[in-house]
Amino acid sequence: MLSLLVLALPLLLSPGHAAPAPSQDLERVGIVGGQEAPGNKWPWQVSLRIKTEYWFHFCGGSLIHPQWVLTAAHCLGPEIKDPADLRVQLREQHLYYRDKLLPINRIIVHPNYYDVVEGFDIALMELEDPVNISCNVQLVALPPASETFPPGTQCWVTGWGNVGNGESLPPPFPLKEVKVPIVENSKCDAEYHTGLYTGDNVHIVKDNVICAGDEESDACQGDSGGPLVCKVNGTWMQAGVVSWGDGCALPNRPGIYTRVTSYLHWIHQYVPKEP
Repeated sequence: MLSLLVLALPLLLSPGHAAPAPSQDLERVGIVGGQEAPGNKWPWQVSLRIKTEYWFHFCGGSLIHPQWVLTAAHCLGPEIKDPADLRVQLREQHLYYRDKLLPINRIIVHPNYYDVVEGFDIALMELEDPVNISCNVQLVALPPASETFPPGTQCWVTGWGNVGNGESLPPPFPLKEVKVPIVENSKCDAEYHTGLYTGDNVHIVKDNVICAGDEESDACQGDSGGPLVCKVNGTWMQAGVVSWGDGCALPNRPGIYTRVTSYLHWIHQYVPKEP
C-alpha cells in the first residue's frame, strides 16, 4: 500500500504548492486569504528567479545569513543544476518593478530528497557575495532544536504565489501575507486520510514536517520554498519551509511545511551559526 500511495500522491497533491519544472510552461504566479504585506514587514523574504525570456519568479525563500538563502528542494532539483540559471531578488513589495537580482555561487539540495511526501524538502543557495543588512533586508532567526511550535500557535506565511486554486496573483504582484494556525501532526495526518483509501497505518504526514492553515488561509503554488514564521518571546523564527499540499485551502488539507528544527544540523554544515 505504501508504494501505491507514494506513486499516487504526486497526481493528487500539489507538491509545493510547487514550482513548475523549468521545461514546462512557466505560469505567472500569493497566498490564499490574507492581504498585501506592509512594506516594512518580512525583510527576510526573497524571490527565486529562473532565466526564461526574463528572470521569472518561480519560488520563494528566506535570508538566514548574509550569504545564504533557505528554500525547498523541489524548487531546485533535479532539473536545475547550474547556478548561472538562477538569481535571487531580496525583499521587494511588487515583483519585477525594482529588481536588483543577485547571482548564485552554489546550490545545495538535501541529499535524501526525492519526493516531497517523504520529506527532506529543503535546500540552500549560497549567494556570490554577502548582502548588506539594513532596515529593509534582515535575517530570519532559525529556531533552537527544542522549539516545538505547539498546535494553535498563530504563525504567518508570505509569498507571491497563487491566490486560489489555479488563480494567479494579479498585477502589480504584491507580496502577500496570511496568518495560519499550527495544526498538530497526527490531526493533520488524519485529515489527509479523509477521502483517500490509504490504510490507517500509512502516514502521509511525517515527523519532519509541520502543518499549518485551514480553509481560509494557506500557501499556494508559487509560494514554495518561502518561510513559515512564528513569533516566540519577541523573536521571529522560521518554523517551516513551504513544501506541499492537496490543492490550496481545501477542507481537511492543511498546508505542509518542512520542519526547520529537523534539519538544523544539516543547515549548519554549510551555514555559519553566527553571520
